[in-house]
Amino acid sequence: MKTQDLKTLIKETMREVLKEERLLLCDMLMPYVSDEEQNELDTAFGSPEDYETEELTDMTDWIKNK
Repeated sequence: MKTQDLKTLIKETMREVLKEERLLLCDMLMPYVSDEEQNELDTAFGSPEDYETEELTDMTDWIKNK
């Protein structure tokens, strides 16, 4: 195996591991919400499908791999 191929393989593997670890961290940091509490939130604030697009901020790029 060539040195460059090995470096590429290591980089790809590290990206996969870091992505998995980041997802695990996000999962650990996300607070638990019971069904009852979620129903209260839905009643108070409505469903995201009902929100106007002007009220939203797309933060998808914050979590995408670059």
